[in-house]
Amino acid sequence: MDEKLITISGWHIKGLGAEGPNNELKEELMLFGQFVGDWEIVKARYIQADGTWIQMRGEVHYGWILDGTAVQDVWLGYKPESQEMTVFGTTIRFYDPKIDAWHSTWLSPLKGLVRTFIARKVKGEIILEGTTAEGYPEKWIFSEIEPNSFR
Repeated sequence: MDEKLITISGWHIKGLGAEGPNNELKEELMLFGQFVGDWEIVKARYIQADGTWIQMRGEVHYGWILDGTAVQDVWLGYKPESQEMTVFGTTIRFYDPKIDAWHSTWLSPLKGLVRTFIARKVKGEIILEGTTAEGYPEKWIFSEIEPNSFR
């Protein structure tokens, strides 16, 4: 067994990080694997329960985990005028060949949220669909995907 550890900010969990995608599902894993790396978010918008939008800036970091069978990200959002963090969370995603789609779970301790989705590629977009805790449909969309940007 390879004893390499993936270290992020001096902290690691043995067995969590992976160097790259698992070879058996490499092609399917690249749907989210294409985002592996560090991204600066110039602008992010989030709709609130009252229908208003808030805007923030931030960063997101994607990496391979669990022997390359899953992708994890960490989102960090800041108020535009300060370094105050207002949103942070993590998503773990893995491809399930039985349904030819991805299971995706978002965790946001600051907001007390857990969101589960099923994700699929639809034309040039990645569509994640789930249901809120209140039973409302919820959809997240990755669109305008380019090598150095996405919306």
